[in-house]
Amino acid sequence: MADHRFRPEIEVLSAADAARRRHWSDADKIRIVEESFLGHRQVSATARRHGVSRSLLTIWRRQYRDGAVGSDAGPAFIPLTLSPGPPAAMPAAAPVAGRDTADMQLEIVLRNGRRLLVPSTVGPEVLARLLPVLDDR
Repeated sequence: MADHRFRPEIEVLSAADAARRRHWSDADKIRIVEESFLGHRQVSATARRHGVSRSLLTIWRRQYRDGAVGSDAGPAFIPLTLSPGPPAAMPAAAPVAGRDTADMQLEIVLRNGRRLLVPSTVGPEVLARLLPVLDDR
């Protein structure tokens, strides 16, 4: 005789079966963050591609900008010595058609995220005094 009673199958799940948190190396974080900077609106797509949540990738991007990810993730200043003698004659840059060289500006991006716009005619002495004040790490 057949047994017609309903017996549901039960599956027991335990926490030991779940995947543990992944630990990302600094090199992997830097690679993923730099990939997310490549195009317009690439944060979500990059996060999906690597199986990372968008919020975690946003945290990594902030840490990357602040220089907290990796040992030397961002650009750094190098020591520079100027000789006391007269400066060597520098070749004149070719003028840009329709622009006066006094109109041109240089953009300097510091490790702390600050941007400095200076005219192209600014002297190195002025920059040497200004940059340490702005780059307060």
